[in-house]
Amino acid sequence: MRNLILPLLLATAATASAQAPSAPQEAALRAHVAYLASDAMRGREAGTPDYDRAADYVAKQMQAAGLQPGANGRWLQPVPLVVAKPAGEPVMTLTANGATTPLVFGTDYTLRPTPAGETIDVSAPVVFAGHGVVDPAIGRNDYRGLDVRGKVVAVFYSGPQGMNSEVAAHLGNRVDRARTAAAKGARGIVFIESNQSRGIIPVSTIHRSWDARAVTWAGPDGMPRDGGAPILAIVSQEGAAKLFAGSKLNWEEVRAADAAGRPVPTGQLAATLATKQRFTTERLNSSNVVGLLPGSDPKLRGEYVVLSGHLDHVGIGRPDATGDTIHNGAMDNAVGIASMIEVAKRMRSARPKRSVLFVAVTAEEKGLIGSDYFATYPTVPKRSLVANVNLDMPILTYRFQNLVAFGADRSGIGPIAAAATKKLGFALVPDPAPQEASFVRTDHYSFVRQGVPAVSLVPGPGGGGTTATAEFIKNHYHKPSDEIDLPFDWTAAANFVSLNHAIATALADAPERPRWVKADYFGTLYKGPMAR
Repeated sequence: MRNLILPLLLATAATASAQAPSAPQEAALRAHVAYLASDAMRGREAGTPDYDRAADYVAKQMQAAGLQPGANGRWLQPVPLVVAKPAGEPVMTLTANGATTPLVFGTDYTLRPTPAGETIDVSAPVVFAGHGVVDPAIGRNDYRGLDVRGKVVAVFYSGPQGMNSEVAAHLGNRVDRARTAAAKGARGIVFIESNQSRGIIPVSTIHRSWDARAVTWAGPDGMPRDGGAPILAIVSQEGAAKLFAGSKLNWEEVRAADAAGRPVPTGQLAATLATKQRFTTERLNSSNVVGLLPGSDPKLRGEYVVLSGHLDHVGIGRPDATGDTIHNGAMDNAVGIASMIEVAKRMRSARPKRSVLFVAVTAEEKGLIGSDYFATYPTVPKRSLVANVNLDMPILTYRFQNLVAFGADRSGIGPIAAAATKKLGFALVPDPAPQEASFVRTDHYSFVRQGVPAVSLVPGPGGGGTTATAEFIKNHYHKPSDEIDLPFDWTAAANFVSLNHAIATALADAPERPRWVKADYFGTLYKGPMAR
């Protein structure tokens, strides 16, 4: 799960011994995870032969489960990837009052590159635009009174505070804010470390992967997805003090206002920012794997429920303390894909009324790329997509008692998920960490952005979930130790399959497609059915 960036929780617990599979489905789940998270898969990074081997395995398992090819008669939906990688360390300076000050790479700023061409050469005045948010729905325009044409926009890295955490996280989407900056005429955008973002992922941590590959998709016309104004830098608080020096806006006052959730002053800064950056670019091919279970009802089979999960992981990385470099991704997200396959097996014996698409997406770890591509260019008419159920990184090292259904309460999926969960002896509970806004940090968000009601179900805090989650995030998340030898509880994994099967089946059998809750923020914004 690329976008679940949690603070490292302090609580830890002794790891329970692994529970051996005791039933055929549990054994099947373990076999899928063992294969997909094996060293032979080399971390399943999107755009590599390793990912392609994993995709081939999933396609064969879909076929064995009785599904039909769901991508225009094929199992694979090609996803053209555009990749950029820094060709060297960037150079960045500030000029104010006739004096030029170099910014120190790795201390004052770092890169989080986006595919924006092979060369960036910008020299322009800087305008601070708060959080860089323009949203008529809530009456917010951080650019009010500002002229940023031909300039560099500086905004806080984190989204605005003091509102629903899911909406705030959505408004903090960096690509959306870069697009807004471009629409306003800016030549580039820099994101400034806030107190909030520093507490979650400081610039010093971001800098560790400054030379990672940035990925987006190319549309049918071959053009990369619009990334907005080039993201020039992530600026630390130390760098921000230099950026604001000599300006009418006082950095400490601006930072304190943001930390307190008060409106922050905006305006022209005294500095001109200059930067030169070089990238190598390439085009790579990857694929979403798509299986189809045709519906049993002649009137409803033209509507589709989508089960999704990301097949990719982060590939080969820096060695850990043991020298291991392979990020196997057993929990993230081999077990989610394994669960999807087992849901498909269950459905074939009693086909629901609507058709069901099973989609194993690529490049989630690169920014929800594969799911965004599928939701933008689905293999069936977009208007026929009625709901999405996403399976991403369920932490299955404990016998869970309750679950969190991200996004369910925003649409008619909520009552259906609650009823299905209760029938199987579990309960839905509120998100125990709403500040993490997981609703916008996994693949179902791509469907939401196309107006499709969506949900991601994950095991909840009951039954030891709080400590189990903390232990996994601290010790194994995006690390080589996320392997099959983690203490998986395979009975819990089978229960997770049962729950997703029940919810997806109920959605596929419901007399009407799920509607957005009236006036829901996301349903209204993306013109989902019945939101207005």
